[in-house]
Amino acid sequence: MNGNGRVHHRTGDDIPDYRHGAPIALKYVKRGYHLLVRHALVLTLAPFAAMGFLELTSMYHNGDLERLWFTARETEVTVSLLVFILSCLLLVSIIATYFAKRSPPVYLLGYHCYKGQPHLKLSKELFMEMTKKKEQQGVFTEESVTFQEKVLHRGGLGDETYIPEGIMSDPVDASMEAARDEAREVLFTCVEETLAKTGIKPQKVDILIVNCSLFNPTPSLSAMIVNKFKMRSNVITYNLAGMGCSAGVISIGLAEQLLQVYPNSTALVVSTENITQNWYFGNEKSMLIPNCLFRVGGAAIVLSNRRRHKKRAKYQLMHVVRTHMGQDDAHYECVYQKQDSNKETGVFLSKDLMKIAGHALKANITTLGPLTLPLSEQLLFFVNLVARKVLSMKVKPYIPDFKLAFEHFCIHTGGRGVIDAIEKQLELTHDMVGPSRETLYRYGNISSSSIWYVLSNIETKKGVKKGERVWQIAFGSGFKCNSAVWKAVNNVDERHVAWLEATDVDKKVK
Repeated sequence: MNGNGRVHHRTGDDIPDYRHGAPIALKYVKRGYHLLVRHALVLTLAPFAAMGFLELTSMYHNGDLERLWFTARETEVTVSLLVFILSCLLLVSIIATYFAKRSPPVYLLGYHCYKGQPHLKLSKELFMEMTKKKEQQGVFTEESVTFQEKVLHRGGLGDETYIPEGIMSDPVDASMEAARDEAREVLFTCVEETLAKTGIKPQKVDILIVNCSLFNPTPSLSAMIVNKFKMRSNVITYNLAGMGCSAGVISIGLAEQLLQVYPNSTALVVSTENITQNWYFGNEKSMLIPNCLFRVGGAAIVLSNRRRHKKRAKYQLMHVVRTHMGQDDAHYECVYQKQDSNKETGVFLSKDLMKIAGHALKANITTLGPLTLPLSEQLLFFVNLVARKVLSMKVKPYIPDFKLAFEHFCIHTGGRGVIDAIEKQLELTHDMVGPSRETLYRYGNISSSSIWYVLSNIETKKGVKKGERVWQIAFGSGFKCNSAVWKAVNNVDERHVAWLEATDVDKKVK
């Protein structure tokens, strides 16, 4: 999804400032607090039960229980003691049942981000050369060429992004087979590298989820992977389509839910977008923007719910929060695949896209806040909310400090406007959004896989320490804003291939 507000002579400031905008819908606050308090009783009693169990264990080893039993028999309080012991055993049984029935953890064992072939790099100069050639052929008008050049230079992309072979060729090859070739190159490379990195054999994959919005052949992309890697006949497969740039988080959420159902399982999640058949050869400005921002990319991620994998895992998945604004027509239609007046197919982007993204962001973080913010921030926010909503006091909304909840931020690289706006709205530092800007510059808008490129940048250049938290946030058609929260279970400093040859990115990004 593109989020470059400047294309329509707007700026990142046009995203509604959730700090001073319309009142926060109470339903989003309720969602977060409902999730927080759902297990409040168990969380409150668990420490006391644990203390009781440890005390009983200590008394047993020290012989206190045996002496207490003899004393009870001599003083005729045997029944009372028996009731006491049975009560303790019942309490221990309840706690044991809870731990036996609790949801298994979801660990991230490893992932790989696709890096294109050198001959498929698309510099800004080459992009304009190709575009002007299409103008000479009567495909683009002079106005459309000028518009694309403006978007390209304001979009935040560098000169080393990648496009597929079919678009690079002359004449352009947008055939079904060319699109399949692009999918094979990206998907097979990501899966092969990820499985090798994590030591998981293809036949050991229990769940396979693939998301790609705009290219959905038959057989599906998930079937393509099953065939290539000769996976088991009973592997559980899903192929998610049409869900936009936030589908990467949606796939993680689906994998999490499946891993709650299937014990001792391994899930493979693959996120990508296909460019070959989705390059727009028309002259509608609102449909030309994707040409300037979207580029080839993909990522494959291995997840496991086996507790023994914690020692070699990178992260544990803590939360997935999905927000869907599709009940409103303006939100639903703001990113819309359609044909123009000349029957050329492309993706329409509404001029209100930034405003709509702001609404979705506010709804998402209002639900996410109670799950992740420190108790002090939650109390301040709650008191402020009661003062404004219940007591009708004229006080400014209290803005929680999300920097207290997360150490690392992976913002979807929808465009320079999106990154700038989130930096301002969440009051993040330049260093916190730096990895997202570098990813946009080096790889462009790589759709649902972009949050993994940002995380790989952080791991390669900074590293993630054990206990630190990562927030992945993405926007997508529909309209959706989705978040995934991870906690590092070990120190992570992997050097990803995607960033090993891009040491000059820091110098180029302003």
